[in-house]
Amino acid sequence: MKYVLLYDGASNLEKARDLFPAHRARWKEFLDRGELLMIGPFGDPRQGAMAVFRSKSAAEEFARTDPFVEGGVVPKWEVREWREAIVPEPTAP
Repeated sequence: MKYVLLYDGASNLEKARDLFPAHRARWKEFLDRGELLMIGPFGDPRQGAMAVFRSKSAAEEFARTDPFVEGGVVPKWEVREWREAIVPEPTAP
């Protein structure tokens, strides 16, 4: 089971650009801990973004403490359970 964090579209793209370095530093912490698997905006950032986490608690912690959320750039977020159907097999060295 994985957990998908969905963000509504950024309400203020200029403010999002200003907060991006802090946002990136925050997701790097989760990446380094092994909690964050992938993250990124949709093709049009006004449509929002998503991230995939190993645990629901990590996804919720990230969202609550993300500078985009704290700074009011992301007006709404939600976490959904996701049952991935295809899991790549490890490759041999």
